[in-house]
Amino acid sequence: MTIEMPVSTETNGNGNGRKSLSTAAAHKLATTTKSEPQMQGISSRWLTRMLPWTQVNGGVYRVNRRLTHTLGNGEIEFVIEGSQARVIPQELRELRALHNVDDDDILRALADRFEQRDLEPGTVIAEFGNEMNQIVLIVHGKLAKIGSGEYGEQTMLGLLAGGNFFGDECITDPSAIWPVTVKAVTKTTTLVMPRQALDEVLDNAPALREQLSRVTAAAARPQNKQGEAAIEILSGHEGEPQLDGTFVDYDASPREYELSLAQSVLRVHTRVADLFNDPMNQTQQQLRLTIEALYERREHDLVNSPDFGLLHNCDLKQRIYTESGPPTPDDMDELL
Repeated sequence: MTIEMPVSTETNGNGNGRKSLSTAAAHKLATTTKSEPQMQGISSRWLTRMLPWTQVNGGVYRVNRRLTHTLGNGEIEFVIEGSQARVIPQELRELRALHNVDDDDILRALADRFEQRDLEPGTVIAEFGNEMNQIVLIVHGKLAKIGSGEYGEQTMLGLLAGGNFFGDECITDPSAIWPVTVKAVTKTTTLVMPRQALDEVLDNAPALREQLSRVTAAAARPQNKQGEAAIEILSGHEGEPQLDGTFVDYDASPREYELSLAQSVLRVHTRVADLFNDPMNQTQQQLRLTIEALYERREHDLVNSPDFGLLHNCDLKQRIYTESGPPTPDDMDELL
């Protein structure tokens, strides 16, 4: 058997050539020092190092909280679960027509009929002169009220933000029309109940329909110049005032997080592990890189998962939605 190797020709100063083994050929016969397999997709993983970790004994982690709502402040409050929002039934008493409704079952029936709608900037929700056909609760974002100015020009009459609501006049006046045009200025999350859904609840609750009729017929309460209802105040008291009992109520539908798994199946053929396992253990290296990829996926889900990721579960009050471009100092002041 004849083995041919590539050769190189070197020339001395006299022009005489001399043949020798080339370095390229010698490299094929040499033993190289090799590195372990590298992976470019490994991040610093500062997030997983800094976050507090809680040991759980089951596949579901429940976050129990106190039931929190404030009546009488003129704003609607919501329960936020990730990117989903629902109105607290008792908060519907902030609507003037429902102020004296004391039946929690009716309030829950109304709250269940609200549908979440996420709006892009520029979306028109209500248009001046059209029939008022829905009740809109603003969870987060900014809406502009656009109408006619002093000289008939189109102008912005005001802004609506999270906690505000409009369209509730249709509860007592089915023929009401929109007095202004309402358009989204930023990305906005709303809860909307169409007039048809309201009528269905009223058909099943005759007592509520009767109460709304009384509200419609009743004279408007005195108001101050800001439109706030007058407050009756009595100064001084005599004797021992009767104190009512109290208790701490809890959220009836607490948030539950189901255990999320990142998993894969690693396959290594025995011919690879048997024939190419020296100087590096192929099974060990395959397993190491697969575990690194699982760690990267875990950190990605902690940030981006729609169910439990930080970006989707950040409190809406801590988000900044600007009219255009990056946040300005005014936006930061509003957040603070």
